[in-house]
Amino acid sequence: MFGLLIAVASALAIALAVWLSWRAAVAARTPQGAVGWVVFLLTTPYVAIVLYALFGPHRYRRRSRARQASRLLFQNRRPDRSAITRQGEEDGIDRRPFERIAGLRFVAGNRVDLLIDGEATFAALVDAIDRAERYVMIQFYTFRHDVIGRQMIDRLVAAAGRGVTVRLSIDAVGSSRLSRAEISRMQDAGIEGFRRRWRVPLSRHLQINFRNHRKVLIVDGREAYIGGLNVADIYLGRDKVIGPWRDSFARITGPVVKQLQLVFAEDWHWLTGQALHDALDWDAPAPTGPTEALIVPTGPTDGEDGGAAMFFAAIAQAQSRIWISTPYFVPDAALIAALKLAAMKGREVRILVPDGIDHVLPWLAAFAYFDELVEAGVEIWRYNAGFLHQKALLIDDRLSGIGSTNFDNRSFRLNFETMGLFIDPELGERMERMLEADFARAERLTTPLSGQPLPIRLGAPLARLFAPVL
Repeated sequence: MFGLLIAVASALAIALAVWLSWRAAVAARTPQGAVGWVVFLLTTPYVAIVLYALFGPHRYRRRSRARQASRLLFQNRRPDRSAITRQGEEDGIDRRPFERIAGLRFVAGNRVDLLIDGEATFAALVDAIDRAERYVMIQFYTFRHDVIGRQMIDRLVAAAGRGVTVRLSIDAVGSSRLSRAEISRMQDAGIEGFRRRWRVPLSRHLQINFRNHRKVLIVDGREAYIGGLNVADIYLGRDKVIGPWRDSFARITGPVVKQLQLVFAEDWHWLTGQALHDALDWDAPAPTGPTEALIVPTGPTDGEDGGAAMFFAAIAQAQSRIWISTPYFVPDAALIAALKLAAMKGREVRILVPDGIDHVLPWLAAFAYFDELVEAGVEIWRYNAGFLHQKALLIDDRLSGIGSTNFDNRSFRLNFETMGLFIDPELGERMERMLEADFARAERLTTPLSGQPLPIRLGAPLARLFAPVL
């Protein structure tokens, strides 16, 4: 009898693996992903079925339809992509690729202030919340109830107490350490965003992909913040294992703030079913500075790899310099080719990555790409004054970017991300100074993979096998 049960279970597992293979072939976003899942499911079904439940693309279609429905509600606030036909401006930057990816237009008249570390960032965020008069909208991947987290919650509760509408969107996986007590405290204060989000946390955790990785704060529709920091003490360098933390944010005022508000409103509707058409101020803020700006929101429901396309378009337009700061470097073949070609054409291509480790697999996988890039003339710099988590971009002297998008497949294809792109030579100079200070705390990589310690030599090729989900 026991043998019969084993045989039946095996037959059912094989049948399920075959069915999931078909589902993967239909739903996977890339041919490589489809082939990988099919081979994995058919050769090791018992393990693969479990991992497919955690990482598989099977929920993308349903969620994509729901996401598109949320976007359609705000369609009248987006330009028609087919109408974006203008040529590059006199500065030589062709804005069309970025605008088509974003579904939005570059707008002039903004001011961008760089917040170069966690201390400056959280001081600015707390001050902005304290100055809010009508509403605060916050979006973070990680939100914990440690020292800085409780300080932020105190400010949010105080804002809600004086009549400010507070909407907080956090990711169920990234913020799983946020205590029920703090959630209840915010609910009792009238802060919106939790009841539906936390109703079925188990199902949220089982879908490890499809994470909302955006980090944004918007105050009264007039002032916004965007960057790479989350709300936790580790981002202030208070973790004894990780040590100092290098990250940055940007404060933005001017008309482009409405683009960040639009992205938040679409996310909010998708999350809660609540439309914010009449709840927010949609009048464009007055110009505040000289910066032309565009918000580029990307995600797995967009039907295209917007994050990768954004970086590809930026690299392709460079005439003299490409500087990229990223904590995780797991690019696809097209971006590798773009970086190599740029270096071969004489562009200065610098990639700044951390020497320290917070996630082992992407850190190891990066070594599998370095040799061919260095051989083509790309400079790899390893930051060694703490952990580098900054996501920043500088092209030539005019085009710069800062936000949540890492230079890896997870950011490009599996997470919801937001990047701010800016055209302004003076801001480009400030970005250059900020990044030069980072390069001064880094060491240029000259040792090939064959000369690395044995764990890296063995681990890098194996870690690269997981590249589609890193």
